[in-house]
Amino acid sequence: MPHTGQRAPGGRVDTTRAKQDGAVTEGFDLASAAYDRLVAGSPGYHAHLRLSARRLDPGALSPEPRILDLGCGTGASTAALLDTVPTARIVGVDASEGMLATARAKDWPDTVSFHHARVEELTPQWAADRLGGPVDAVFGAYLIRNCPDPDRALEVMRDLLRPGGRLVLHEYSVADSAVARAVWTAVCQGVIIPAGRVFSGDGTLFRYLWRSVLEFDGRRALLERMRRAGLVSVASAPMPGWEYGITHTFAGMRREEDR
Repeated sequence: MPHTGQRAPGGRVDTTRAKQDGAVTEGFDLASAAYDRLVAGSPGYHAHLRLSARRLDPGALSPEPRILDLGCGTGASTAALLDTVPTARIVGVDASEGMLATARAKDWPDTVSFHHARVEELTPQWAADRLGGPVDAVFGAYLIRNCPDPDRALEVMRDLLRPGGRLVLHEYSVADSAVARAVWTAVCQGVIIPAGRVFSGDGTLFRYLWRSVLEFDGRRALLERMRRAGLVSVASAPMPGWEYGITHTFAGMRREEDR
């Protein structure tokens, strides 16, 4: 059983401890076999990933850009990037071996590969060894909220980018809106947690998902984190549909003067 259901005082899920002791990764390992079936039932899930991928501004990238897909999971975000930037060389990275095994089992072109690592372990030399140099873009879907130290993770992502390179995060953020928090809780309690229990045999990862989103940064706070990490041209945009105000694209760039 994953430990993502650990309880803090008052019966709340202890999301901080879960992230620090690796229990989130364990939860994703156990849910990996059912993960694609679960997200297939989420209206707009894949379309929204493609929308965020387009916010990398493919026209401004090099003809054959190097892209890191951090927290790639079972490859849904990788597929969105490939659909959007078909000429890209993409390296998917995830801390969950179970999710990566599902991703690797799919049919990919030779320009796509997957590696097991945590974001905090990555270095510019790591990117140079696998992609030949700093990357043109970093994409992170549902990633930053699960990092034990989001500030450090953003600094790592910045350092992986070439000067002028682009970062896009696709993430839940509801702290700035009482309506968004209420909708998120209703959807989790009524759909996501029960479906997760049925498909994976356990609901702890999905209870963690619910609590972690409620406790995570609001939109303004995450944008400020990105600025503190040295990113510029920082902005956000909401997803359409029922996820309006719940899921957002957060985009930024490494300074050109970092050359």
